Amino acid sequence: MCGIASLQLRDPALRGSLGLLMHGMLCGIVDRGLDSAGMALYGDPGLTPAGTSTVTLLDVTLDPEALAAQLRGVLPAGTEVAVRMFGETTLVNASVASAALETAVAELLPTAHIAGRGEHVAVLKGTGHPLDLAAQYGLEGISGSQGLSHTRMATESAVTASGAHPFTVADDLCLVHNGSFSNHATIRRQLRAEGVTFDSENDSEVAARYIAWRMNDGDSLTTALEKLGTVFDGFYTLVVTTPTSMAVVRDPIACKPAIIAETDAWVAMASEYRALAHLPGIENARIFEPAPGVVYTWTLDSTKELVTL
Repeated sequence: MCGIASLQLRDPALRGSLGLLMHGMLCGIVDRGLDSAGMALYGDPGLTPAGTSTVTLLDVTLDPEALAAQLRGVLPAGTEVAVRMFGETTLVNASVASAALETAVAELLPTAHIAGRGEHVAVLKGTGHPLDLAAQYGLEGISGSQGLSHTRMATESAVTASGAHPFTVADDLCLVHNGSFSNHATIRRQLRAEGVTFDSENDSEVAARYIAWRMNDGDSLTTALEKLGTVFDGFYTLVVTTPTSMAVVRDPIACKPAIIAETDAWVAMASEYRALAHLPGIENARIFEPAPGVVYTWTLDSTKELVTL
């Protein structure tokens, strides 16, 4: 049993309250997973400053000042670098492309785990009580356009920060999962044969890698999730986000809970209704349980797409 909460703010007037609203949603799912937690936050100018790329690291052995100095030494002259620690998470911002930053980090810290990357998203995750982690991250003061959070009760892999969700295996693409895939080992072998690399034995990472692989081949997010439904066996609720979109899909039997609320100003999804009850205008929202085997995709420009698996 894990908890998911995701929020897309279409109304710019609400974006200053993203963290406060996400904190309330987190309170509604905290009991579903007390082992570890994580979140992906899009568009906060402090976490992901304009003109920079952001990499999230785990298992870092250097202090922030030392890491920043070493990065300045290997990145192009004049590169602005900032390094901050949020518990087990180290967040690195630099005024270079994300691929260049990721390469530099991997060279300097070969044993560190890269848990997030992109220009628009900051991934923060760790072990411990989710609300303690939220306080550590300063969640209530964060702004932005979209947020995605997950509370984990581990069932098939170790309780570690790297095993916490979201999984972010491509720029600005984040996935959270409640459930279990029965054929993930087979798909992992197939993807490895295609040159895809993995950081863990976690079944959710396989889904994230599969979606990134399909999108790198030209599929839209919706199409990638549609194809996932024909390849993966198991029970699942997935939420996947990009800088401008949020998608939800459940397995064809819909074993895992999910509830969606929509207004003109925002779209939200959570594992339980109580995580939505505090959202502004919830009394006038369209509230429904997503149908089994249907991919729902919303974008910040107010479009919506439904595809049946």
